[in-house]
Amino acid sequence: MSVSSKTEYIFIFLKGLFMGTCDIIPGVSGGTIALITGIYERLITAIGNIRPEIFISLLRCDFGSFEEELKRIDYLFLISLVAGIGLAVVTLARVILIFLNDYTALTYSFFFGLIVASSVQIILEIEHDSRNKKALLFVIFGFIAGYLISGLNPAALGHSLPVLFVTGMIAICAMILPGISGAYITLLMDQYEYLLAALKSVSLPEIISYVTGGLIGLLLFTKVLKYLLKNYHAVMLAFLTGLMLGSTRMLISRIEVSGGFSLSVIILFLTGIAVILAMEAAKRKYSAKSLKSP
Repeated sequence: MSVSSKTEYIFIFLKGLFMGTCDIIPGVSGGTIALITGIYERLITAIGNIRPEIFISLLRCDFGSFEEELKRIDYLFLISLVAGIGLAVVTLARVILIFLNDYTALTYSFFFGLIVASSVQIILEIEHDSRNKKALLFVIFGFIAGYLISGLNPAALGHSLPVLFVTGMIAICAMILPGISGAYITLLMDQYEYLLAALKSVSLPEIISYVTGGLIGLLLFTKVLKYLLKNYHAVMLAFLTGLMLGSTRMLISRIEVSGGFSLSVIILFLTGIAVILAMEAAKRKYSAKSLKSP
């Protein structure tokens, strides 16, 4: 491997660190970071190229075919990126648990600001395109669904391995969409703090169940997501955005139980909004730069 190639994968690892940092925070999408850092299309293409043949050839000890399949999925890119994401997630799990335990209302308020700002930003982008006006109706449908779902008792799901598996499948689909937070889906299903604790204590059964669900979700749904994004992009994002906004009912409830909306809590809410605005500015700068480049 040349020096330039090594440097490239070091930067991909660093981008993975950034993605992992955002993936573990509800309201911030790792997909958005992938978009900002210019690796989103490469990531989706690499994941979309994963085929059952890669496992079949390995089981058959057909290493020539296995090597070809590895090249198809851009394996060095994926390994570098996943290593960065994994390191960030494991490192930050302890930190976020401390904030959730010691500064509950402030932390949830920060998440609340992140989610509201990112949701509104997506709605504005949809509204900006006159062809997508009808899609805005799906924001309302999503909002109603999210409001009703968040009114249920997610604790009734428990924390069994099958529940963690299904949570991983659903969360990973949101995680690779720009603007949609996979960590927030995990929070909505009442698995967020439990998974952070599992990461902190390196509890392998829980971690493996969630990760395996995510991997299978990627293999099953990436091609479907690519199709939906291509043909029903605005409708899909509108519904998911409404779902995120409606389900903030749960966050508001947790903030109120933890002490309510004090001045410091409101400041953290505004800080969350400011973080999303800064990320949006970075995304716009990247988009403008991409358009100017030949």
